[in-house]
Amino acid sequence: MKILIKNGRVVDPASGRDERADIAIAAGRILTIGSVSADFHANRVIDAAGCVVAPGLVDLAARLREPGHEHEGMLESELNAAAAGGVTSLVCPPDTDPTLDEPGLVEMLKFRARKLSLCRLFPLGALTRGLKGETLTEMVELTEAGCVGFSQAEVAVRDTQVLQRAMQYAATHGYAVWLRPQDGSLGRGVAASGAVATRLGLSGVPVAAETIALHTLFELMRVTGARVHLCRLSSAAGVELLRQARREGLPVTADVSINSLHLTDVDIGYFNPAMRLTPPLRQGRDRDALQQALADGTLDCLVSDHTPVEQDAKMLPFGEAEPGATGLELLLSLALKWGDRQGLGLGATLARVTSDPVRVLGDAIGSLASSAGRLVEGGVADVCVFDAAATWTVTPDALLSQGKHTPFGFADTGMALPGRVRTTLVAGTVAHELAV
Repeated sequence: MKILIKNGRVVDPASGRDERADIAIAAGRILTIGSVSADFHANRVIDAAGCVVAPGLVDLAARLREPGHEHEGMLESELNAAAAGGVTSLVCPPDTDPTLDEPGLVEMLKFRARKLSLCRLFPLGALTRGLKGETLTEMVELTEAGCVGFSQAEVAVRDTQVLQRAMQYAATHGYAVWLRPQDGSLGRGVAASGAVATRLGLSGVPVAAETIALHTLFELMRVTGARVHLCRLSSAAGVELLRQARREGLPVTADVSINSLHLTDVDIGYFNPAMRLTPPLRQGRDRDALQQALADGTLDCLVSDHTPVEQDAKMLPFGEAEPGATGLELLLSLALKWGDRQGLGLGATLARVTSDPVRVLGDAIGSLASSAGRLVEGGVADVCVFDAAATWTVTPDALLSQGKHTPFGFADTGMALPGRVRTTLVAGTVAHELAV
């Protein structure tokens, strides 16, 4: 299939390109950016007039709920949601049922995703068997099956000796360890510790739950030399510790979720279960610190933290509701909203959801590392065409994900967000096209 994307504003954060240009695509690759030869005869022409033509988004945190939780989200529906959000590559954590701790499970998941041709899928393998924090998994075999790193998802490793051995083993083989810093004992609450949690009578998660875990991880990094990606930092204190670790030269990267970047504990309101999230929403000073850290590069990238939750599990009293929210279809819009508030250019904003996540993944994605999250001649044709001037309203009917719950929309009304994806291409194939 030969495709010509014409009349669009081509923005590639990795190269600094920002110009009106045409893009010729053939055999899943970008042939030309700029002036297209008259000899190129396209089977399909996409008129991107008035739109931005950008690299496909790369999301480092999206639960697809398969295998094991198909009632909350199925692979096809969630990958359709990814394509609708302009996401062409995503990383999924290992907390499925069964856990992604066996090569066969990883291979099956990747095979099913490839057959759908909607989005590239990069699984994280379980760091310990069953995420129980006791026995290390066969990391070499899991890597050969397609895992790009190893994680405990939301389950803390309580035995520090086990965590040290896991990080030593990962460092020996050059694997990255992806961990959300949270102390297993202090992190049992349902809301961030503070005035709001106290007033509502909700059990709190103190900032110390994050900072204690960070201190432990950084000490183990010094001992083992392991490369660590910190998943979804949530506090100003955590950001400051990250800055110190960066100055020291530790091999650490980090991300933040769209929820923590835009919301605070005040948004819980009167026990709104849509705000029951992990990590919990913190105070305004934390949100502001996260926004600044993402802008100055202390935080490497922005993630959707997509976690579809079924109706029955969400519409419960706040403390009993299942934590999580749908986010794949909101990632681009919330990135644009953040970038506008920070006064960033479009290229710098898009970098946090395109080229910067690919830099975090590095060589773990093989040959794709040189062109994923970028628009480059000869590179993969993963492309997102969106109208930056358009707005859309987040309502359940507007979402393709099986998870209809999001802090940014509820009932029949919702928040108006900037940016509307028109077309998404994965390897030169149209994965999503907005109905006109």
